[in-house]
Amino acid sequence: MPVFLKEEDISIVLCGEAGQGIQTVEVILAQAVKQTGYHIFSTKEYMSRVRGGENSTQIRISSDRVASYVDRIDILLALSYGAIDHLKDRISPNTVIIGDPEHIKSARESENISSGLNANFIEIPLMQTAEDIGGIIYANVIVAGALSCLLDIPKEIFDGLISDMFARKGPEILQNDLKAGEAGYTLGKGLMESEENQVRLSLEAHSTVRDELLLSGTDAAGMGCLAGGCRFMSSYPMTPSTPLQAFLAGNAHDFELVYEQAEDEIAAINMALGASYAGARSMVATSGSGFALMEEGVGLAGMTETPVVIYLGQRPGPAVGLPTRTSQEDLNLALYSGTGEFPRIIFAPGKLEDAFTLSQQAFNLADKYQIPVFILSDQYFADCYYNIPSLPLEEVGNEDYLIKTTPDYRRYLITHDGVTPRGIPGYGEGMVIVDSDEHDEEGHITENLEIRTHMVDKRLKKMDHIRKDALAPELVGSDDYANLVLGWGSTYWPIREALENINKKGLNPDSRKTSFLHLKQVYPLHSSVTDYLEKAEDVIILENNAQGQMANIIQLETGLEIQEKFLKYNGMPFSVEEVEKRLLQFMGIEDSGPDGHDKPSGEVL
Repeated sequence: MPVFLKEEDISIVLCGEAGQGIQTVEVILAQAVKQTGYHIFSTKEYMSRVRGGENSTQIRISSDRVASYVDRIDILLALSYGAIDHLKDRISPNTVIIGDPEHIKSARESENISSGLNANFIEIPLMQTAEDIGGIIYANVIVAGALSCLLDIPKEIFDGLISDMFARKGPEILQNDLKAGEAGYTLGKGLMESEENQVRLSLEAHSTVRDELLLSGTDAAGMGCLAGGCRFMSSYPMTPSTPLQAFLAGNAHDFELVYEQAEDEIAAINMALGASYAGARSMVATSGSGFALMEEGVGLAGMTETPVVIYLGQRPGPAVGLPTRTSQEDLNLALYSGTGEFPRIIFAPGKLEDAFTLSQQAFNLADKYQIPVFILSDQYFADCYYNIPSLPLEEVGNEDYLIKTTPDYRRYLITHDGVTPRGIPGYGEGMVIVDSDEHDEEGHITENLEIRTHMVDKRLKKMDHIRKDALAPELVGSDDYANLVLGWGSTYWPIREALENINKKGLNPDSRKTSFLHLKQVYPLHSSVTDYLEKAEDVIILENNAQGQMANIIQLETGLEIQEKFLKYNGMPFSVEEVEKRLLQFMGIEDSGPDGHDKPSGEVL
């Protein structure tokens, strides 16, 4: 008789085929959970196909704040024949598996499923109920209703969300979806009252959560772009950057932004550079091989000293690789893209607040130094949702670096800091001449080798000031540390939660001994990074790539080599559990095993 009662943190995973509406359930539940007053985190993994395959969405619901992916599954809602097999490595004896009788039967008969899991199966007439309402397309809303009932979500909140989501599809479909939700609540109530298969959940709701923001990494970055004064975006759709394009296109009219879906990535970045030349704060968004096509445009931005913000959603490569999975493999691509030598800045947000602030600041810095500024995101960060009290709006401050030109204006006048006051065509009496070839101070093409040297020096001189403007890393933990855990970008919350868990469990007798340093500006590095590293006795870095790209950059920038690396590159994010296990080994609290440590899939040292 499975009886499930957990009071603080529940991990629910829904798994089914592409096209079954898994993401619809995520949207309904995420809003319903927050409006009820629970903290929530959700993320997804999905295959690169429109129909079929097996996709899953994890929804963590907690009495306390949560913002990380965990391997643990407390409740699995299986919506397809292959769901249980797809997630068998994450299913434990404590997992409660709820599904249609046919799906459960298929899993029980599968040789791949451990017989020890049979005691946790609970059958509900999911597909038959959906057919009675109007078709299996309603199965997802039935599941959402059943889970909402188990979570004690008020029915009026659930019905309100259903109405908001489906009213535009017509009264008949809306009524069927409301019936599906009602049927789900009935199934949920049956599970709560069942003597044979009872399921009960208990969480503490907080009224203050209802007024908080529920955002994805994409939403936070998009709001930062709007706050930064973005006025032009041109891009070609490519996962996982497409959601940002959709966000900005959807808000274009309200923020006087022009969005252009270009015919390809080459056209996209050149359109953005053209708009920037005319004075508009401009950006592109792309991923992986799409950015590879933009590299010539990055060089053009470097030569013409044209500001542009580049949002790069990382995913596993080379080429198309795993197009819907996550990675941190494009750091080198961003750092070394474009021909020749010229300055750039690279940000990598790890939490929603940083995604907002860094995206806003990217436009200021691009304009200030007339360079490309990168925002490195990834599939995991772009697609995850969680609630936060607010965004740091008080940090928003846009700076205007455009000048009105005079008749003697020279676009590439050599100055003491390498930054020429920037004029745009039609604003003032001067001529604004640019050329993709080497040029003189006026902007005219030249092959004078002395001028060439002066122009290279002018462009690179900006780096001195860019380094002074670099953002400091965030230290989590005591200043008096001996062990330092290093991470960048989306690894922020898994590392932080793992360390907090170790301390909560009392596994680390001296919690002040180990601290976490997160890099949100990954190039150029803030000068304090060297100090932090030199102070530590032992350092470990975690990265979602196979070569330790950040560790290599740190060595280039500081001369300090990081010996210990925890690298994962199978297309999935770090889970809290695996980070916790590896950090216990790093801290000398847990045995590393006969080969140095237990190696999860995709890890190298």
